[in-house]
Formats: sequence, structure tokens, C-alpha cells
Amino acid sequence: MPLTISSVCRNITPSTTLRLNALVSEKKQQGLDVISLAAGEPDFATPAHICQAGKRAIDEGRTKYTAVAGIPELRRALSEYLLSTRGLRYDARQTIIGTGAKQVLLGALQAILEPGDEVLLPAPCWLSYPEMVRMAGGVPVVVRTTMDQGYVPSREQLSWAVTPKTRAIILNSPNNPTGVVWDEPALRMVAEVARAQDFYIISDEIYEDLVYEGEKHIPIASLSEDAYARTITISGFSKAYAMTGWRLGYAAGNKAVIEAMEAYQSHATGNPSSVAQYAALAALTGDQACVEEMRQAFERRCAAMLAVLDAIPGVRYAKPHGAFYVLADVSRLLGKRFRGEVVDTDGRFAELLLEQALVSAVPGEPFFAPGCLRFSYAINEERLAEAGRRIKAFVQELE
Repeated sequence: MPLTISSVCRNITPSTTLRLNALVSEKKQQGLDVISLAAGEPDFATPAHICQAGKRAIDEGRTKYTAVAGIPELRRALSEYLLSTRGLRYDARQTIIGTGAKQVLLGALQAILEPGDEVLLPAPCWLSYPEMVRMAGGVPVVVRTTMDQGYVPSREQLSWAVTPKTRAIILNSPNNPTGVVWDEPALRMVAEVARAQDFYIISDEIYEDLVYEGEKHIPIASLSEDAYARTITISGFSKAYAMTGWRLGYAAGNKAVIEAMEAYQSHATGNPSSVAQYAALAALTGDQACVEEMRQAFERRCAAMLAVLDAIPGVRYAKPHGAFYVLADVSRLLGKRFRGEVVDTDGRFAELLLEQALVSAVPGEPFFAPGCLRFSYAINEERLAEAGRRIKAFVQELE
């Protein structure tokens, strides 16, 4: 029998964003001045008090294995944080710390899915969701929405997508790639459908602290006792605390699910980094002014990014109110020619934008948003303005 790769891994689509980030890094190493509007990563340094806590952990020898689900003091701090800031009452034993929100979310899927179970994915959605569902043996069921809907599905759409095999829905608010923040009526609708059809809610709230113009993030688990019981809340430290490289995320939910996730994690990754956990403890218990400073900066950058898009004829978008992305509809520009070549897909548009203008953006197709580009505004306003000049010059060459 020949040595082969498993069908699961053969069928995984590599991450488009990570591939683009690698390509941008390669061009920068060649000395090219590339402006990346592709990366979902704050450009801020991790706040000093968090770094100091990590260094202190190393100096004090806190570099050994920890409990699989995280150090007790971090789980207790997380429990207190969720109560004081989100109104969610979880015992520390109802929380788990993992190696990034992505790994924790995959653990949640592994904990609840049987082979062939279906997971609803309101789209546009993060491009890793369908792959993670498949990796856990499930079947992704994409529920497509439009800009005119505000990228939020109707009750009828969700209900029609439900089958006897539906096991869960993955929500993401604030949303990647649209920046849309789901309001309370939309969240209540999901909670009601989930209750009526009896499935889990996996709520990815990694961008919860990054909301703008008075918008409010509402945890779906806070809406009712039933929503609380069936929701697995996922978040982490990467976005709000600029800790992307520390790789630390968490989940909170009912005790049985968390225990199943811990059992899975014990064999998959073991405990997350001990040093990162002590840094995260400082993040949760320390001064939160740094989070607000970064939030305000992102709000200014959002305005700058929208000004860039407003200056380009033919581009439409739904105004984002959270995260640090905007999904731009460039479909009216597709079919035009660039130096004789027909630009017929969002993927080719993104490739040419990088090759010719040295600006990177992510094609919409992997997010189930064909004809669109996702722009990240996680860079300073000066660079955003320069990116705008380059994009506009590129578009002006289209015929």
C-alpha cells in the first residue's frame, strides 16, 4: 500500500490570509514597499505591563507544564472578568484556556460534533470556519446573506437551513470580514431558532472590545437562560490586547462541554504556554486603558479606510461598526481590462493590486463573498492614505 495523505488533510483549503501574509513578507524581504491591508493583526506592541508579566514569569521559573485547561488563577480571573464586563456568570470550572481562539473553537467543535453533523455558517464568514467544521467530522452549511440585509440572515433563512442533522451555528460578532455588529433583535432571533430546533450556539467574540460610534457588543449568552445554557463563548487576547503572537484564547460554557474540550485538549496540545498565561493574567487584571486607546485608534482608522473607499468610483460597502475590517464590493469593476488583461474575479483583482500597486487585500470568495475584497485597517492613518492613493491609481488604469 503506498504512503498517502489522509483525505481530511488532502481536502483542507490552505488559509488564504496566511498565504497572502507570507507573500507580502517575501516581497518586503526583496526591499519592496508593500502596504498590507490583508493581515488581521493589530500593529500595536503588546502593552508594557503585559510584557513585564511575561518576563517576570520567565525570571521566576514559571516555565513548566500547567493544568491542561489553564492555571487556576487565570481561570478565576477570567470568570470574574466575564461577570464584571459581560454580565456572564461562569464558574472558573466552566472556562478553558487554549492556544489561541482558533484552537479553542476547533476543540469546541470536536467536543460536540458526531460525524455528519451540520453546522450553520451565516456568511460572509471567517474562511477557517468551514475547514474547521470538516476537520471535526462535520458538514458546513453556508447561509448566504447580502449587503442589503446588513449581512445578517433572516429568521426564514436560518429556519430553512436547519435539518435533523443540525448540531450548531457559529456566530461571529463583531464580524470578520464585514465588521458588522449584530444587534439584539438579530441575536434574539438566533437564540429563538436554536431553542426551537435544539442546537448549540458557538459565539466567536474575539473582536468584542473593538466596537465604534457608540455601538454595543451584546453576548448572545446574556439574553436568556436557554441561550446561556446552549452557548459556547469563544474569545481571546490577540485583538484587544495586541497579543497575536502569544497565542492564547479561551472558551466559557456549560461544564460538560468544557470538560469534553479539556479531554480533547489534553491529547491535542496539552496546556497553552505557561508564560503567555501569566501575561494574560496581567492583561485581565491590569489597567484596561490600553484597550480603550487601541479601540479609539481603530475607530479613527476605520474612518480613514472608508474615506479611501469613498474616493474610488464603483466600490460599495456596508459600514463596519466593529473589528478592523471592511468588505468592499468591487463587482462593478470586474470585467474591465488592466493593460489588456480582463480582470474577471476578485482573486485576480487582489493579485494585480499586489503586483502592480504593492497593496495587499484578501479576495472575498474564501469568505463566501465573491466580487468583494476584505481590507484590514490595522495600520496607521498615514499608511492607509498612501494605500488609498495606490488603489485609486490602479483602478484608474482599468478600462
